[in-house]
Amino acid sequence: MLTHLLVRDLAIVSSLELDCAHGMTALTGETGAGKSILIDALGLALGDKAEVAMIRAGGERAEIVAEFDLDACPAAHAWLIEQGLDDEDGCIVRRLIVREGRSRAFINGRAATGAQLRELGDLLVDIHGQHAHQSLLRASAQRDLLDAYGGHLPLADAVALAFRDYRALDQQLKTLEAASQERAARLELLHFQVQELESLGLSAAEIENLDQEQRRLSHLGRLQETAGRVLQTVAEAEPSVEDHLRGATAEIEELAMIDPALSESRDLLETATIHLGEAAASLRHYLDGLELDPAALESVENRLAQVHDLARKYRIFPIQLPETLLARRAELDNLEQADVTLGGLREARSSAWQTFMQQAEHLSAARASAADRLAETVTQAMQTLGMVGGRFAIQREPLPDERIGGGGLERIDFLVSANPGQPLQPLAKVASGGELSRISLGIQVATAECGQVPILVFDEVDVGIGGGVAEIVGRLLRRLGESRQVLCVTHLPQVAAQAHQQLRVRKETLDGQTYTRIDSLDAAARVEEIARMLGGTEITARTRDHASEMLGWGC
Repeated sequence: MLTHLLVRDLAIVSSLELDCAHGMTALTGETGAGKSILIDALGLALGDKAEVAMIRAGGERAEIVAEFDLDACPAAHAWLIEQGLDDEDGCIVRRLIVREGRSRAFINGRAATGAQLRELGDLLVDIHGQHAHQSLLRASAQRDLLDAYGGHLPLADAVALAFRDYRALDQQLKTLEAASQERAARLELLHFQVQELESLGLSAAEIENLDQEQRRLSHLGRLQETAGRVLQTVAEAEPSVEDHLRGATAEIEELAMIDPALSESRDLLETATIHLGEAAASLRHYLDGLELDPAALESVENRLAQVHDLARKYRIFPIQLPETLLARRAELDNLEQADVTLGGLREARSSAWQTFMQQAEHLSAARASAADRLAETVTQAMQTLGMVGGRFAIQREPLPDERIGGGGLERIDFLVSANPGQPLQPLAKVASGGELSRISLGIQVATAECGQVPILVFDEVDVGIGGGVAEIVGRLLRRLGESRQVLCVTHLPQVAAQAHQQLRVRKETLDGQTYTRIDSLDAAARVEEIARMLGGTEITARTRDHASEMLGWGC
């Protein structure tokens, strides 16, 4: 529900704050006081088009802040989470209209687009009035409302899921069929590539070994010369490093007999002598096995040339050749099994289509029954809302095969005839804003228990009515307020008296400037306001008594 609305420098509003309560709230006041501006402000906060002319004269920017409690609207909460805009404390929407620059919007302190505001607004608020959009004009919303009224939303969800399954299989099949048209040429190419890569007989380990062997063979002379020189220095020269080390060890051995503190040094020298001998033996063994072999080097270089040539051909690195062979084998296996796969997909697609059609036909039958009941209920409501002889109907038009989708087999259209003798027309084409508002009111009352939008706003739904019809409208709005939040701009005391709470909007002039103010009315103030609406400028005791009596009806 809407909990708070702040408006600054919008039209004739300088600064205004409104705390909203659950139930039906009536906004009353003199014509031109700014009642509809509050509705316009809410619409702007939820994505309506903004114009610089809306900014109050002398102001640089207009600001609207709307705060919502989402406890009764899990759909809006889920949408915020999906968009990464959620906040544990509810939802705060802020809209700025600047005279120089672009309008900006924020949801829970994060920048938001106009499209995001409208998507969120569709989940939170329905604004019913001559100058505002409403979800009931959308074909998809009419279809969803009928499904909710009929209690077959789970079946509608199952139909949508069945169609998605069918579409996924259909897309897979089309992709495979398109690929199969080039199957022969691709098969021939893959057979050649797999044979070519297999004939190389290459593994990732061999590539590394080849590179290492090529480096060794190409530097064989240097390896032999340097290793021989080191061996000569260490063990074969006269005297060698090994001779010097042995002599040093013997000298320290004699001294250690005099001073045991040299024992550790003696031990380390002995160990070093042993290690040096082992190093010399290892170098002799290495040199014994090292011999120049031009043929071996040529063989390795030829093998490496094959590897690099094939890698260049496939435009990959040599190390990627083994995995490329695996990928080509897998693709070849898939194509060779294509006929089996195509047959299985065709069978699965056919089965998915049959499942979808069965569920969609059940949904169509359920919609037919619900449509008759809803049409009769709304038609009866119209008779009490000043449209005697009016009719409401729901048209179910079968869709052509190419347009059948997750929404079912038919298009749902709400049709209305507001006056006797007039043909039924789509709800979106009803000319009178007052009639459209009252028809929408009748639909909302009929579907109140299944409606998804928690906030309903009715902007002057009492246009063109009075007396007993006005009282009925008020009672219907109050009934809606039992389950949802209802904001109603009205000029009729019969409607205002039915509200759970009442707000008075008024203008005042200060220092040559006009300002809009809003007051929350207590019981005594409501009597005065209802009396004003009944009696005009002169309020008598009888008028106040009548107002008190009317408020007794509402309360």
